[in-house]
Amino acid sequence: MTSSERILHDIPVREGRAKAGAIELHYEDWGNPADPAILLIMGLSAQMLLWPEDFCRMLVKKGYRVVRFDNRDIGHSTKLKVKSPPMNELLRMARFSLGLKSPAAYTLYDMAGDCIGLLDHLGIRKAHVVGASMGGMIAQILAGQHPERIASLGVIFSSNNQPLLPPPAPSAIKPLMKGPGKGATREQLIAHSLKLFRIIGSPEYPSPEDELKAFASMLLERSHHPAGVKRQFTAVLSSGSLRPLAKRIAVPTIVIHGLDDILVRPACGRAVARAIKGARLHLIPGMGHDLPKALWPMFTDMIADNARRATA
Repeated sequence: MTSSERILHDIPVREGRAKAGAIELHYEDWGNPADPAILLIMGLSAQMLLWPEDFCRMLVKKGYRVVRFDNRDIGHSTKLKVKSPPMNELLRMARFSLGLKSPAAYTLYDMAGDCIGLLDHLGIRKAHVVGASMGGMIAQILAGQHPERIASLGVIFSSNNQPLLPPPAPSAIKPLMKGPGKGATREQLIAHSLKLFRIIGSPEYPSPEDELKAFASMLLERSHHPAGVKRQFTAVLSSGSLRPLAKRIAVPTIVIHGLDDILVRPACGRAVARAIKGARLHLIPGMGHDLPKALWPMFTDMIADNARRATA
């Protein structure tokens, strides 16, 4: 697939589409291709822009090549035209709470396969992988199934979906599942995004309202695909417990989780850290289910320090 290059914040950024089986992933490839690569995997309904430009730039300045991309069914990547096998949603959620798999149009394992296709396209033999939320689940699958391709692992506000973990707060999961409703106007869609940002965001690190509104507007203009979000959510609910796979992970691992995360509870991060031998757990007071700008220097230091453990 073809790609283009531009200079962003004095850093070369290559942009293109990578073919991974029947899927095409839209990506950005930052920095020097000769530097060790960090693959950033974002979460449910989240476009690659949720890895902010300055966050990527900080990692590049630490000596890394940084790749961010849109998962399937979101952003500028392939939008599928498939339906999940019919199943009662309450039954699916009950099975999820017990760590059981369910039929789905695709699972997190398929999305992990997309990531391998992206690495192959970019000629990256081995990468440091960092995943947030659903992306952290995909990252665990990568490290467990493809240890030869993963140098280190970072898991941010995520879970291994083992049985009987505490569920999200109803105030957090309801707006994520229901959305603003069919036929919502642009203003209603932006208002819904702002509401969700406020509910799940970090209480100690709130973002200015005008910044959140501008960001929500930019995301909406770039892509709006509710059917894809629903399929991604179904993939999370249907992939089963990742704990047996996580116990096979042997690369240096950090787990970062906010103590004020009401969407993916801190117990979920603790479960990830317990399952992975030698994982280092960082519980952050005042942090919710987002990446507050004030914490970017700390996060990027943690990621870089963990990557250095892999090469020490």
